[in-house]
Amino acid sequence: MVDPVLRALGHPTRLRMLSLMWAGPLSAANLAAELGISHGLASQHLRTLDRAGLVELTEVRPKRGGRERLYRTVKGTPLSDRTDASPMFTEAFVNNMRTRLAMRVPDSASAVTDAELWLTPEVWTEYRKRLLELMYDLHEYAVPPRTPGATPIGVTLMAFEMLPGPVPDNPTHTE
Repeated sequence: MVDPVLRALGHPTRLRMLSLMWAGPLSAANLAAELGISHGLASQHLRTLDRAGLVELTEVRPKRGGRERLYRTVKGTPLSDRTDASPMFTEAFVNNMRTRLAMRVPDSASAVTDAELWLTPEVWTEYRKRLLELMYDLHEYAVPPRTPGATPIGVTLMAFEMLPGPVPDNPTHTE
């Protein structure tokens, strides 16, 4: 049986939802509009995130004779600690990267890098900590989608220790 947190993190739409709700609570209707999906699908994804403990209900308020539920990402959600999530998590990251690249403003300023580095364990520990702090800071400065004066920014970061030696058999690797 697949861990509910792993299942929730392994879907690109749910990863995007977690990012969008970090800055503040959003409803299924808000998320549906922002992501271009149906309200029902947004609600279904929210239920999955809720069951996994990755979001929390912050408010229920009346709206047009019904009730609107607002959710936010649970602060401190341990995405970086999911070492068992590699294949599903990586695929969700790749999908989100493709989506965000399609939304990139042409000729806009960016920071792009790719690296395969050899570091001492002490340096790796220090820089991993700094990268996580930087990402946490960016999340803390985030404002709700479509806030006047704010611009959407795509950030995807995966930094991890690798096995030394030749590339293992990998269907995506070409020589």
